[in-house]
Amino acid sequence: MLLILAAASAGAGESQASREYAVKAAFLLNFAQFVEWPAEAFATAGSPLRIGILGDDPFAGVLDDTVAGETVRERPIEIERARDPHALADCHLVFVAESEERRIDDVIEALGERPILTVGDMDGFARRGGMCNFLIDERKVRFAINPTSAKAAGLQINAQLLNLARLVDADRGR
Repeated sequence: MLLILAAASAGAGESQASREYAVKAAFLLNFAQFVEWPAEAFATAGSPLRIGILGDDPFAGVLDDTVAGETVRERPIEIERARDPHALADCHLVFVAESEERRIDDVIEALGERPILTVGDMDGFARRGGMCNFLIDERKVRFAINPTSAKAAGLQINAQLLNLARLVDADRGR
């Protein structure tokens, strides 16, 4: 079962935005637990799972705190930050920040069909070719998944996760 609610217990002094990103950080960790990457996505059996943040980091350190000491299938987790999508080409999961919305098509193209789970929170991210899209519905964080994009990248998303998501297809003219 997804343990997403763990991050939702933010303190009373925290802003709505920081609580939202604490929940999203927990989602990212859980997404990694429910996605299977091809073996060649990792250099060795002990290689870390690398999470990238592209653009302005909205997590303000909460993602680092969420993944500290955690593993995904016995792999340690590393976090990288960059403004150029090519700098994150060796990551396994890339969160595309809202600051990148104007160039989202270029970002999706740059990451290509590599085995990288792309996650964003801007409107229409999954329909534009991203794989996971955070949504706010009745003041709760939800998510949509584009299984076609994930499959094209060689990723297998667990049925449990798919059952919790809204499923969308890309409308990028294909």
